[in-house]
Amino acid sequence: MQRMGMIIGIRPEKIQEYKCLHADAWPDVLAQIRRSNIRNYSIFLREPENILFGYWEYHGTDFKRDMAEMAKDPKTQEWWALTDPCQEPLATRSTGEQWSMMEQVFLME
Repeated sequence: MQRMGMIIGIRPEKIQEYKCLHADAWPDVLAQIRRSNIRNYSIFLREPENILFGYWEYHGTDFKRDMAEMAKDPKTQEWWALTDPCQEPLATRSTGEQWSMMEQVFLME
């Protein structure tokens, strides 16, 4: 299992919309996330900086493949069409990233 953290900005005028979407996340999207070997997925909001922090545990063996499969899913594409306009990717993100991946530097179990 690999713990993964990521961050992205959120547009202030879209915070309520983003919260409402996630309060009633689509079952098909959640099922795809599970099929992509992701567990314990959480998103946190930090205001007034308007930063989202996401955390999940990846239980697969080929993250790149699992993410490619997720990106092909029609329901996930519909979901992203609603959530992506709420987000403001970091200028420093890597090529191809929406959310900016983070390096884990500490773990206490």
